[in-house]
Amino acid sequence: MDFDSALASLFQPEGRLDPYPAYDVIRERGPIVQAGNTWFVTSHALVNRLLREPGLRVADAADYDRSWPDWRENRGVASIVLSMLQTNPPDHSRLRRAAAATFTARRVAGLRDVIAGQARELIEAMPARADFMSAVAFPLPIGVICALLGIPEQDRAWFRQRTSDLTVVLEPISSEEEMRAADVAGRELEDYFTGLIADRKRAPQDDLTGALVEAGSLTGEELLANLVLLLVAGFETTTNLLGTGLTTLFDHPAQAARLRDDPDLAPAFVEEMLRYDSPVQLTSRYTSTDLDLGDGHRLDEGSWMNMMLGAANRDPERYPEPHRFDPDRPNIQPVSFGGGAHYCLGAPLARLEAQVAFPLLLAIRPGLHLDGVPERRDRLTLRGYATLPVATG
Repeated sequence: MDFDSALASLFQPEGRLDPYPAYDVIRERGPIVQAGNTWFVTSHALVNRLLREPGLRVADAADYDRSWPDWRENRGVASIVLSMLQTNPPDHSRLRRAAAATFTARRVAGLRDVIAGQARELIEAMPARADFMSAVAFPLPIGVICALLGIPEQDRAWFRQRTSDLTVVLEPISSEEEMRAADVAGRELEDYFTGLIADRKRAPQDDLTGALVEAGSLTGEELLANLVLLLVAGFETTTNLLGTGLTTLFDHPAQAARLRDDPDLAPAFVEEMLRYDSPVQLTSRYTSTDLDLGDGHRLDEGSWMNMMLGAANRDPERYPEPHRFDPDRPNIQPVSFGGGAHYCLGAPLARLEAQVAFPLLLAIRPGLHLDGVPERRDRLTLRGYATLPVATG
């Protein structure tokens, strides 16, 4: 596979099933390579540095106004672009500060027992033959984030298809049909949260929604977009992590046995899972000024770059034998949750849920094994499974 075919494969369904061979070929050209009008960054060191570079920006509403004047008509796109995910300073700082004030480390740490109780209940209720994604990987994180947001339990299953449809707007390529579905999903999610916001204004409650409403520092449009983002980001990454992490354990039974025997290994295992098969593979930035990387590369103002998080996590310069799953690696620091100002606000929650869930799963269902062919979601940015058939006998 040459460079051109490797890059092209990432934009084809077959190549997205396993992008890592393509990443290796692209990386051979250098830590940053240009193709057309886009730069692709593949090394761990450079991705880690650029995620923290203050001269880089995300495409925000003003950028979309110039390139796609009608973008607000697609409410799936609007839900993402108007959120903190696609906002630059100073507005980003204000939006993130409001969310961070409610999404605190203490609040997350206090959820361990709640997460353990929900995980145990789901694992024990799992049939002898089941789709792990439907039985555990989706309901566990959606239950946790919905509880934080104050969303009633009976509404939670409703979100699965809508959030799946909406997140296609994060992908580098999508079809007209997918974008229409994203619009519908965005409108339905906005309608739901409009009602939830109205409820909190009438009767305040001690949850994230109530806290953001009470803070009063977000406009109505910003509040709506960021509640949608908190919901989607609060479970999408974790759902992917649980699915890919379990298949990794199936592929490495000796390591799974170690974790079963010693649950205290869970933090190291989860970090290596994040590195080995990142649930987020790609994030994009552009330069707001000319940028000299100091290695012979100079990027003009307005240069667009794709940070290939999945490639960076398997950079042999940072991780020897990068295609080997090894939770005993020293100093595992995956870039799966981004970095800098846009570092994922929900990263501690995702880590905690996985650290709790995997030891319980191995202890309660010691005979759990793959029972068919898993189906990958056809996505590049958000990597995970649509279905994962398992059996317990």
